[in-house]
Amino acid sequence: MTRVKRGYVARRRRKNILKLTSGFQGAHSTLFRTANQQGMKSLTYSHRDRGKRKRDFCRLWITRINAAARISKKSYHTLIQELYKRKILLNRKMLAQIAILDTYCFSTLLGD
Repeated sequence: MTRVKRGYVARRRRKNILKLTSGFQGAHSTLFRTANQQGMKSLTYSHRDRGKRKRDFCRLWITRINAAARISKKSYHTLIQELYKRKILLNRKMLAQIAILDTYCFSTLLGD
């Protein structure tokens, strides 16, 4: 029986997967089968944690705004209500930055 030369498709696919897992430890970066499993697992983790990162930052901003508002004897909830009533439409990221970097501006937003 004659020898069949395989194409480059399978090798290219394996090389792409090994390139994806190149920074992993041990066999997870060198052996194809374990690298393939670990690569799929890492992609699911990165997909899950993209949403988690957004939630974590939002929690951080709310905590910072609440801490800055408590200095002026207000809670986070009442502060957000007052800002909406006065039609001051700043997102939580900007409010947290203002609370950290410019306390005088933040106190004027509070209406003190």
